[in-house]
Amino acid sequence: MVVPELKAWRAARPHVVRVARSVRPQLVRAVEAVKPPLVRAAGAVKPLVTQPSTVQFTAGAATLGLVVAATVVTAAGPWDSTGQRTAERDWAASQGRAGGADHGHVSGTSGKAPAPAPSAASVLTGLGGSVGAGPSPTEKALADVLGPLLDNAALGTERTAAVVDLATGKRLYGKGAGDALSPASTTKIATAVAALTAAGADHRIETRTVLEPDSEKVVLVGGGDPTLTARKDAEGNASLRTLADETARALKDRKTDEVTLSYDTSLYEGPDVHPIGLDNTNVARVTALMADEGRLDETSSGTAKRTEQPAADAAKKFADLLKDRGIKTADPVPAEATDRAKALATVKSPPLSALVERMLTNSDNDIAEALARQTAVAAGEPASFKGGGTAIRKQLKKLGLPLKGAEFADGSGLDRADKLTADLLTALLAKAADPAHPELRPALTGLPVAGFTGTLSGRYAGQPGTGLVRAKTGTLTGVHTLAGTVVDTDGHLLAFAFLTASDPPTEPTATQKGLDALASTLATCGCN
Repeated sequence: MVVPELKAWRAARPHVVRVARSVRPQLVRAVEAVKPPLVRAAGAVKPLVTQPSTVQFTAGAATLGLVVAATVVTAAGPWDSTGQRTAERDWAASQGRAGGADHGHVSGTSGKAPAPAPSAASVLTGLGGSVGAGPSPTEKALADVLGPLLDNAALGTERTAAVVDLATGKRLYGKGAGDALSPASTTKIATAVAALTAAGADHRIETRTVLEPDSEKVVLVGGGDPTLTARKDAEGNASLRTLADETARALKDRKTDEVTLSYDTSLYEGPDVHPIGLDNTNVARVTALMADEGRLDETSSGTAKRTEQPAADAAKKFADLLKDRGIKTADPVPAEATDRAKALATVKSPPLSALVERMLTNSDNDIAEALARQTAVAAGEPASFKGGGTAIRKQLKKLGLPLKGAEFADGSGLDRADKLTADLLTALLAKAADPAHPELRPALTGLPVAGFTGTLSGRYAGQPGTGLVRAKTGTLTGVHTLAGTVVDTDGHLLAFAFLTASDPPTEPTATQKGLDALASTLATCGCN
């Protein structure tokens, strides 16, 4: 049975492709110049402040290969019924820019002028028409086109592959699909699905302050929010400054202007140093309290030098913020809050759905490790590397996914002890596309868009998969992987996973181009 979202996509796809090709230059400029509004529509680089509800994750950007529901496309964008990208229109309006055709006010947009975007045929024209005229790709046809590409020496000494039709869940092609290899960062797809299953898409992580009874002892209690920020512009994240404002106000209401401050990181257990060690720029210590991922620069994604003591540094920043607000305190020390402590103030992270999207789009290792521990907390497992891995497996088993050979040593994929199969990765994507599991949709909407967003923004130059392939990348020395979704020329939404490994390591750029060619071929091949 063909789900409504696929029917909508198949009918709209001819219009969508024409629109995407005609406006791609403008979209590329918009993505580079205005990431906050535009990228929210196509897989957020930064957390969404006004997040669609769980049910609305059945929809996304049609031009970028997402499962589309017509009702949500109309209500939430990113395309309005005239074929204009609403985020681009609203950004230009806010900047007072002119240009393009003025389509007038459209329901669901800001209504501000001007409305600069190229005129385009409606992307919703064919929603009521016949869809899915072409048959599903066949195993032989897929083997004929994918086989030679998989034989590319640039892919290394080991390579596995799987392609699944998301309408039926049927595997259309497999090569070593049940063989487990190091998945690198495609592990984050498993982490995303497990976290959404265990904690829920609407769950928010709390950071709070409490006051011990009959004392002037304040405790800053970490809840494991890696996106907590001390910066002036919180950009939708939980703000340490806001927490200081509310804490200071609550203390002054109690006629208190001097306290002792401690910080509580007891939510997490076990070692806080990732097995790759502290001498790296990929991930900070995994602790229940940190600000800005422990980064020592102004970046919010990618590699960066990290503080060696993220919890202590966050607490020190909080102490300074309290002093700025008239609350005297000495340097904070670690201490666990008691059960009798009274609440002072609380700030909350963006919803888990937004954290999942940001993790996948940017391949954010700090968020990934935090989500593995949040999964452990929700599943009643120790919030540690080991407990996170156990909890991820437990949640995926509940979903009936193929776990033979799978190993979960961390949440990010930085640990080479992680092992996944192409079968499992495509099954994860299929489950996220299942209409029965709308809470898992962020595992699709967060996937980077080829040539546009996240870790795929610099790839696919000149390849036909640009704008149509959505995929999570994975890269370690000697390991390169790619797993995601694509719509073929007959309107079939496909999930794919390609895993490669090589000793000695292959040249990374050549290997990545080989993987990109595989996904692009799926986009252009009816293969039936």
